[in-house]
Order: sequence, then C-alpha cells, then structure tokens
Amino acid sequence: MKEFCSFGAFAEHLITRQAATVVALHEGLEHVARVIEKTAKEEIGVYQPEVGPFPAWPALAEATVDDRIRQGYSADEPLLREGDLRDSISHEVEGLEAVIGSTSDVAVWQELGTSTIPPRPFLGPAALRNERKILETVGIATVRGIAGGAPLAESLGYDFTAKE
Repeated sequence: MKEFCSFGAFAEHLITRQAATVVALHEGLEHVARVIEKTAKEEIGVYQPEVGPFPAWPALAEATVDDRIRQGYSADEPLLREGDLRDSISHEVEGLEAVIGSTSDVAVWQELGTSTIPPRPFLGPAALRNERKILETVGIATVRGIAGGAPLAESLGYDFTAKE
C-alpha cells in the first residue's frame, strides 16, 4: 500500500491518477452499457413484471393476438415479431457518458405508451435490474483508477474487448 508523508503528496498522487481513473470509468461504463443493452434485448418477447416505477406489462389485447396469429407470428410474445425492435437496441459510450437506447420510434411508443398502447417499458427496467452491477462496476473502476492495481477487466473477471 502506498503511503503519503503529507496531504500535498496525496493530492499530487490524485492528480497523476486522474487520467487512469477516467480510463477505468470509461471501461466500466462500456461494460455496464453492454449488460443493460443485453438485458433490454432479452426482455423483448417476454412479459415483464413491475420494477421500480415501471409497470408490469399488460396482456396483449385479443385483437393483437388475433392479428399476430393471422400474420404467422406466435400468439403471445409481446413486442416481438421479426425482431426489429430488439435489434434496434444498442449502446454508445463516449468519455464518461453512456447511452443505451433504440433507433426505433416503436421503442418510444412501447416504453412510454400512447393513447392506444399501454406502456411496456424495457429500457428503464433493464437499467434498474442491473443497478447492483452498475454500482459495483463504477465503484471498482473508481478505486482502480485512483489506487492503481489490477486492470479493471481483471478486477471484474470480464474481457472488455470481447463482444457479447
């Protein structure tokens, strides 16, 4: 363990570790963004329970079930037909900001609901379901950045270069 003879020496150490902390936090954000993206994709097609402020998904309307069957889809896989909505979910990490979302207008309508569609949120709940992983990863990244030591990927037992 590194010891400091003064507060000034400790402050100098923190300044020199600033870049390492930013790098570690960026890696951590990349990791949790991938995890949230994966969770959100897994929620498509499966009824979701209430989580935090997000309501449970209601059953599909009978007319929707009939339409799905008529078009050759399974009767009861909410938000899943061809997989376009699921496949539109992605993430971007730039600096110390991560964005997980969808390029589809349908995602907004489903996440928030409309006057004719009840909300079936999948992005917000995916983040909440991973709250512990987010806090753990950001905490470890911060400590690794400030204190040095094992690379973040090694600390988490995760290969950040691998695509999931």
